[in-house]
Amino acid sequence: MTPDDLAALHAAAFTQSRPWSAEEFTALLASPHCFLVAQGQSFALGRAIAGEAELLTIATHPKARRQGLARACLSQFETAARARSAKSAFLEVAADNPAAIALYRAAGFTDAGQRKGYYTRPDGPAVDALILTKPLEQLA
Repeated sequence: MTPDDLAALHAAAFTQSRPWSAEEFTALLASPHCFLVAQGQSFALGRAIAGEAELLTIATHPKARRQGLARACLSQFETAARARSAKSAFLEVAADNPAAIALYRAAGFTDAGQRKGYYTRPDGPAVDALILTKPLEQLA
């Protein structure tokens, strides 16, 4: 996927907040710490630094939802993070996004904190971000 493809898919998936631009994706992908995984009309962009991985964004085209694509991308993100020596992962998710929260919790992410008013909304009040974490180390 090109940065233009990523921006178009992100815009289709994120209608309640500002989607990321092709220039933003280009800048992130230029970093040696960032990595991209994709599955059909879905992708996940992550960053791994100093043993910790962050899921920067995950997006699935609305017409391709409920087909397991986001779940597959999340799994690929975890595999790629482990390959980059990440021992844990974290992400932020809008508190008003029950589908994403359910996806992350089903994958083993648990609550670690909250950022008040983190996500702005064009037609309403800002929404809190939930911070979720997951250990990535294999249990012996």
